[in-house]
Amino acid sequence: MITGIVNDDLDAIIPLIIFGSDSKISRQNAVIDTGFNGWLSLPQDLINQLNLRWKRRGRAILGDGSECVFNVYEAVIIWDGVHIKIPIDEADSEPLVGMSLMQGYQLIIQVFEGGSVELRKINTV
Repeated sequence: MITGIVNDDLDAIIPLIIFGSDSKISRQNAVIDTGFNGWLSLPQDLINQLNLRWKRRGRAILGDGSECVFNVYEAVIIWDGVHIKIPIDEADSEPLVGMSLMQGYQLIIQVFEGGSVELRKINTV
């Protein structure tokens, strides 16, 4: 199970450990974004700091209907106690956890400042 907390802006926050090249490790708090269908987004300065490997360009349709082109990198993170390699979208925002990363999990949020955030793996047959 992955646990976090709701902050004073009512963002659901969970902690992440991200591994970069050169044995760099970053501990980051990330906002759960159910409107983001990607895996994880990180700001360019953190991507540069971790020296993440560039993979390709990506495209997305934003909430306002506009199209966005962005760089996609690759990193290893610890997710629910397991090291996994995932795509990282470059975004001019705080780190965001998307729906692809949470696939197969149940999300429970107590929506008040200091409320708990829980992601539980769902056993599917």
